[in-house]
Amino acid sequence: MDTTLLVALVEHHNNVDHAQNGWKPHVYNACIKHVKDTCDVDITKENITGRIKTFDKQYEIITKMLAQSGFGLDWVKNMVSVDSDEVWSRYVEANKDTHAYRKKVVLNWESINTIYSKDHATGVGARTGAACVQEPQETPVVEESPEVPQKRERTGMLSCA
Repeated sequence: MDTTLLVALVEHHNNVDHAQNGWKPHVYNACIKHVKDTCDVDITKENITGRIKTFDKQYEIITKMLAQSGFGLDWVKNMVSVDSDEVWSRYVEANKDTHAYRKKVVLNWESINTIYSKDHATGVGARTGAACVQEPQETPVVEESPEVPQKRERTGMLSCA
């Protein structure tokens, strides 16, 4: 169900339905319908809000880990990887709420990261991935540079008197 919910949320995120203070109201209805149609599971806005809080917490914890030396993401196992037990012990000692993430499988990290990452373009000319796919690609016109005469080679020695 999480995968299905995240598919719908990513789609609406790409359509700029995700504001700073939360999702636009129609997104919840679309997610409820998408999960019902795909998984035959009835969910409510409260269920979605709860899962969104969980995804947000996972994003915050994992991105803080990945920003530290010695941490990475194992894309095959869908887990945070750590260089050594010592690195892990020091990190958990300073961040008590992360102890469960040593062996925690986090599915759909790419979708969670897409929704919650802060490095999205905004302003004039900003486009989502969906918008880029829909627009036809224009081939840039490369203009030939004008002929520039070659520099003459200096011969002889210059003397400074």
